[in-house]
Amino acid sequence: MSIGSDIRDKTRRVDQAHGQSGTLWSSDIVPYILSTSDALVIILASIGGGIVYHLVAGSPVPNLLPCCAVGLMAAFIHILRMSGIGYYDLPDSAKPGVEITEILVCWFSTGILLAFFAFLLKIGGDYSRGAFFAFYLVTPIGLLALRKATKANLASAVAKGGIRRSDAVLVGDHDELAALAPRDRLALFGATDVKEFRLSGEGDRERRLAADEGVFEQIGAFVRRNNCREVLLVLPWNDNARIEFAREKVKNLPVSSRLLPDLHVRSLSNFVSSARQRVLAVEIQRAPLSAVERVVKRVMDILVAGPALAALLPIFILTAIAIKLDSEGPVIFRQRRKGFNGKEFVMLKFRTMKVQEDGPVVVQATRQDPRVTSIGRFLRAASIDELPQLLNVLSGEMSLIGPRPHALAHDSYFEKILEDYAFRHHVKPGLTGWAQCNGSRGATPTVEDIAERVKLDLWYVNNWSLWLDVQILIKTFFEVARKRNAY
Repeated sequence: MSIGSDIRDKTRRVDQAHGQSGTLWSSDIVPYILSTSDALVIILASIGGGIVYHLVAGSPVPNLLPCCAVGLMAAFIHILRMSGIGYYDLPDSAKPGVEITEILVCWFSTGILLAFFAFLLKIGGDYSRGAFFAFYLVTPIGLLALRKATKANLASAVAKGGIRRSDAVLVGDHDELAALAPRDRLALFGATDVKEFRLSGEGDRERRLAADEGVFEQIGAFVRRNNCREVLLVLPWNDNARIEFAREKVKNLPVSSRLLPDLHVRSLSNFVSSARQRVLAVEIQRAPLSAVERVVKRVMDILVAGPALAALLPIFILTAIAIKLDSEGPVIFRQRRKGFNGKEFVMLKFRTMKVQEDGPVVVQATRQDPRVTSIGRFLRAASIDELPQLLNVLSGEMSLIGPRPHALAHDSYFEKILEDYAFRHHVKPGLTGWAQCNGSRGATPTVEDIAERVKLDLWYVNNWSLWLDVQILIKTFFEVARKRNAY
């Protein structure tokens, strides 16, 4: 029995519709279209409610600017709250049932918040209570009607293959992929068209493993190239070895991952797709930061790094002069590092050594290292050599706070000896981090040293908050003053 068997009968097989649907739309734009439509309904209802109320009351229509302001505020609150529960995302937005309860509860509680703000800010005199009451009652009708219409249009677009999920990839074996009917695909991930990767059908275990390694290399490259956010696995649930293998490979990618129900599980279920029910799926891995959290972190990076770079410009100039006078060579040292999602970037530092290593062999600095220049020893002790990375932060390659990036040669070695090392790449590398503020700074000569740093880095990834970043920034100043493990 197919999952979501009650989804509209007009849903047809994607191979019949693909190529005949004309324009192919990405699912990425669906939330923006739906939320913008809701905002327009709310704002127009606010303006219309004000006009109709005054016309019925026989009073002249007043200035409509307060109606626009109230509509904008209501739209902002309503959309923010509905976005938080995935209301505008596929697959929920493509399911046929209208979320009547969710819409009404969210809207009426939004009205209560608006009334509270009006009382708190004492703006009730600028906006008629009668107009607000009309707006309060008319808006949910418009929101429900709009949701009904958009669901019908989305179902039609999906059925014709006009919408695809470009933010996800589907990975599975031949039998499981072939058994996924369009109705199943719509219920499971909200689209009938998604990029597929088929695992090997080899009977020999060794050859199958080698082939699957190659497939997951392709998956990793595709995910990074297209900034995908989810990996969907459709594998037999009794194939423990392959599921564990896929889980280990997905660890290298900063994306969420779900194991979808296999053919046997789907045949046992009598799932009825609706707006309130979610399909049974096992979460293999969650994305470390949501889109909103990434935006918040990026805003903080720009607001702090920009002014800091301007304020420290005199130190940049004096440091550059000192480096030039002290030894021959460039002022800036460049070395390739791995960043978010394992993407390589060039990290900038003030040159503190006589050598510039960036290759398969990079020797970590040690105490009283003869390669360190005279001025370099001072720059490293005071952490001034790290300041050019503010440019990496502003360019988006790094963040102020995050796991410190290592040289590519060290990354390759650490990934082999530590199972969870790749999780560090699930957030942007940082100028400073939780590990550095807790004593794990400088060289990592032993496995125990790097294991402790990775443990602290992963704690940060799993417990991120804006307040934690602020705490780390404050602790960094004291850590720099202590000069612990700085050489």
